[in-house]
Amino acid sequence: MLPHLSRLPALTRRLALTLASTLLFIDLLAMLYGVVMRYLVGGAPIWSDELARYLIIGSVMLAAGAVWTEGGHMRVALIERLLPRPLCRLLNVYQWLLTIVLAVAGAIFSYRYAQSVSMFTSQGLGISRTIPVMALPIGFVLLAWQALWHGPTPLPTAEDPSS
Repeated sequence: MLPHLSRLPALTRRLALTLASTLLFIDLLAMLYGVVMRYLVGGAPIWSDELARYLIIGSVMLAAGAVWTEGGHMRVALIERLLPRPLCRLLNVYQWLLTIVLAVAGAIFSYRYAQSVSMFTSQGLGISRTIPVMALPIGFVLLAWQALWHGPTPLPTAEDPSS
């Protein structure tokens, strides 16, 4: 593999986590604005709740692939520790293939859904619903991308010192 291509997964992971963190920070600001407006001024604009909801969904979907490759998703790895080595490798391949298939299917179906709601606008922000819903296919594509680059190797676990 070319040396610059080997850095691509790590760069994608860092970029996705940076964007997810930025969205999460903006989400925090939108929620704080809504709380201040609601309790100090007497009423929060409807767009603050809607923006906060869309930003949290977007940040989670952007971070999903990066978190998956780092073994950060909640999962039970007990079976992997109890199985003999050859069966454990087979289980890793199965989990890897299942992740890719589900991520690609999620990307396809959520993209179709995002396109189908293009005629509707959100209540508070007044934008096409396609815009916030596109976070779903983008997140699923990033998950599939990260899983493909990771390969069928075991995911790190919480007690794994290499993670």
